[in-house]
Amino acid sequence: MKRIYAIEAWCIDCKRCEVACKTFHSASRDTVKALTLEFPEPRNRVRVEGDAHRSIAVNCRHCADPKCVEGCISGAMTKDPVTGVVTSDPRKCVGCRTCVALCPFGCVRVEEAAGKEIAYKCDLCGDDLGQPGDSSCVKACPNRALVFVESEECS
Repeated sequence: MKRIYAIEAWCIDCKRCEVACKTFHSASRDTVKALTLEFPEPRNRVRVEGDAHRSIAVNCRHCADPKCVEGCISGAMTKDPVTGVVTSDPRKCVGCRTCVALCPFGCVRVEEAAGKEIAYKCDLCGDDLGQPGDSSCVKACPNRALVFVESEECS
């Protein structure tokens, strides 16, 4: 399956991937509205960690045997058997953070939304059916520090 990988040496901490992700996951799919007007505020699923000297985009690897899915007590984390995409259903998530603790790459985070804690993670820009599409973060990266490649590995 296709996965997104980050090339740390090429990341310039511009956070354009975060903006593109937030826009994709917004109701309007409009950058200005997504960043300033929408309520509830859309959540980006990729995040850049580091600073201007050394940074990297952190996103889900959609593991072959995802520990986040295995440990999810509510069934919110699932892996699509056809596409291999791992998603989090906000309607089922109870905010227990087990997925956060089990992810070996630090790709899951829990934030408050609509008065409850919800796990967020990269869904490869899939729609409500969990089908992966063209990755908005990869397309937005000016330095090509994010690549969308076919890979069977989870590292």
